[in-house]
Amino acid sequence: MRYTKVCVELFSYTLPDEVVTTSEIESRLFPLYSRLKLPEGRLEALTGICERRVWGVGVSPGQQSVITARKLLERSGIDLSLIGVLIHGSVCRDYLEPATACGVHNSLGLSETCFVYDVSNACLGILSGMIQIANMIELGQIRAGIVVGTESSRSLMESTINYLNADQSITRKSVKSAFASLTIGSGSAAVLLTHEDISRTGNRLLGGTVRARTKFCDLCRSDIDQTGGDLMQPLMDTDSESLMREGVLVAGDAFEDFLSELGWSRLEIGGVFCHQVGKVHQRLLFERLKLSSYLNFSTLEYLGNTGSAALPTTAGIGLESKEILQNSKIALLGIGSGINTIMLGIEWKKML
Repeated sequence: MRYTKVCVELFSYTLPDEVVTTSEIESRLFPLYSRLKLPEGRLEALTGICERRVWGVGVSPGQQSVITARKLLERSGIDLSLIGVLIHGSVCRDYLEPATACGVHNSLGLSETCFVYDVSNACLGILSGMIQIANMIELGQIRAGIVVGTESSRSLMESTINYLNADQSITRKSVKSAFASLTIGSGSAAVLLTHEDISRTGNRLLGGTVRARTKFCDLCRSDIDQTGGDLMQPLMDTDSESLMREGVLVAGDAFEDFLSELGWSRLEIGGVFCHQVGKVHQRLLFERLKLSSYLNFSTLEYLGNTGSAALPTTAGIGLESKEILQNSKIALLGIGSGINTIMLGIEWKKML
């Protein structure tokens, strides 16, 4: 997968104000911890996550996506008439129908000739949207496009805590499948891609690779999809150890394809932004990829796992704070349940 005309113009992100520490969650799990005699500090020690953020009660993904996308447009200064596609790419959405992208598109005042739709691909939704926009630009169908997404973790956190405290059949072994849900945080991210002719940065998207190992699609999954609005109490069932092991293995295979496709060597890479899961996952991933951990920029310690928003948010924060990444080769390494991987390479020049 190669591109010759596409630029990644800008990353934008928004973080919630409300912080929930891991110690607060464990305090609320006192009934469970007491019954199973679990040591306090277990969750933070296992994951490296000290805190995560949540949106206020009643904030919808679409509402927050409008704010994040508007920040992106204002900072870029791009003419709205040039936006040819608006994709909403998060796991969380406002309704089963219409697409959450419709409300975002309307609030932003984009053209009626704009493509408008949602993309769902677990934690890779926003990266999947980037590929679709890049394809449309490369084909000459559009001049620019936005992918945006907002993940909201409050309902999952609350329902998981309630479930763990109430179900007396839970054991030290069975509780492990629910702990991953307590690492999830909220966040919102957007990416603007443009044709090189209208880019102000010259941050070229060179291409990348994808790989699917779907025989492991049952290692992380939610409840059966159903309607229910505010009455929904989502739960996740995650085999964290197996998911981490198999995800790292498929990422290692995909990374060799990635280097070959772009003609890069490991020594040329100036910065790496990964999906943010936990400290053990990061260590094993970089060992498998044979990359220095110095290249990694991490936000999981204070944001947790923010789903599809994790990688683009981390890239936005990292590129703002690390001037060394100017004029560097940047790798975006996405790994999501399914198991799917998307790896993209950018020749990064500057921030707007």
